[in-house]
Amino acid sequence: MLTLILLLAYFVSFTDKPTNTTPALSPRAVEQREKWNIQIDNLDFPVSTLYMDSLLKSGVTKIYHTSRWFNGVTCEMTIENAENIKQLDFVKNIEITRDDSPAGIFYAKRKMPVKKADENWTDDQLALYNLLPLHEAGFEGQDILMTVCDGGFYKANTLDCFRQEDLELGHFDFTDDTDDFYGITGAHGTECLSVITGIKDGFYGAAARAKYYLMRSEENDTESPKEMDNLIAALETSDSLGVNVFSVSLGYAIFDNNDWTLPKSALDGKTTRVSRAATIAARKGMLVCAAAGNEGDKNWKTICAPADADSILTVGAVSREGEIGSFSSYGPSADGRVKPDVCAVGVNAAVISPDGFSMFANGTSFATPLLAGMAAAIWSALPNENAMQIRERIIRSADRYNNPSKDRYGYGIPDAWKAYKMGSEGLETQNTDRAHKILREGQILILRGGKTYNLSGQLVE
Repeated sequence: MLTLILLLAYFVSFTDKPTNTTPALSPRAVEQREKWNIQIDNLDFPVSTLYMDSLLKSGVTKIYHTSRWFNGVTCEMTIENAENIKQLDFVKNIEITRDDSPAGIFYAKRKMPVKKADENWTDDQLALYNLLPLHEAGFEGQDILMTVCDGGFYKANTLDCFRQEDLELGHFDFTDDTDDFYGITGAHGTECLSVITGIKDGFYGAAARAKYYLMRSEENDTESPKEMDNLIAALETSDSLGVNVFSVSLGYAIFDNNDWTLPKSALDGKTTRVSRAATIAARKGMLVCAAAGNEGDKNWKTICAPADADSILTVGAVSREGEIGSFSSYGPSADGRVKPDVCAVGVNAAVISPDGFSMFANGTSFATPLLAGMAAAIWSALPNENAMQIRERIIRSADRYNNPSKDRYGYGIPDAWKAYKMGSEGLETQNTDRAHKILREGQILILRGGKTYNLSGQLVE
């Protein structure tokens, strides 16, 4: 009779780590740290390879990834070996992060129903936060490096709405190994990416000229704390690569194993590792944009982690008319901070499906990359600003800045052109209505990048 060996996932943290090694930062990351006067510290050094080797010799069957910020590893082993590893003198703590609990359904609620669009209204959804004037001025995310982190980017490498040379920049999978990154059946990440950088007839992304990495952290068939550590790995890798804007439309609160479900008091930005990681990323120079969640009309109702993190932009969903979506999760954070921070279109947002169709989709999942794309466009116009300055400008430009709604709209809907002008003293006042759209021969025309397009996306001479 065969005996089933149950392998579980754990996070093992270490007592210390060497600092006589090279920081785990790319030349781009180092250059940006110097530019913005961000000191290299202990968090930038990798974990001990000697400790990892010792774990593998002591019963760990696989190391998924490491965390230099929390000085540990996410790994796989049996319950029996976990007991032995607890006794190693360099092990500070050990925590189970995934077991064999049957999959629940909470994760599926992040994506709301979609339907095929009869026409595309990307200009309307960009116009809500006055992004089109920035596009018309030629600022569309150039020289800004982004990460889109999600659960799968099905067929993204086959769609002509994406520049394939951009996809070749790189992708990372922090879940269980897969041989086909783009073959995972999961439309969510592809749709989120389209909101940022998709271009087709009648459809234009919020930061179509930004460069980006695609990262997969969500394990679509399960919901466990391991996925939070996967997301931390994505944040740390992005930091190493010198990423400027990180967009994540994932959130965690309820797990397959009910014992792991977070109390709402834990959503204070300080309790979960993933929320603390999002704050660390922000302080390392990255602008993190996270979805508030789609639980506003569900039993859970409130935001999840890492939406509760400090120093990031948590994004709620509104319609093109600026009305909050009933599903958009409530704040504030458990410690009373305004959440969401700002809002963007997530009610009938225009996205592109993996089959190349234009769709209307509901969810803070799509408001988040819209906002991240806006941030990239502003940052491309103000390249000498740092992440916190860009974040501050976005918040200060929002329509409820002086009277925030602490649990629904936050500071409200930002104004991209206003945010840009805050950091651009001496610029002449521009007629933003004309930059937004003009009327010629009975047609509404869109000015973008110094060129004029009709609403079908065709260039007008």
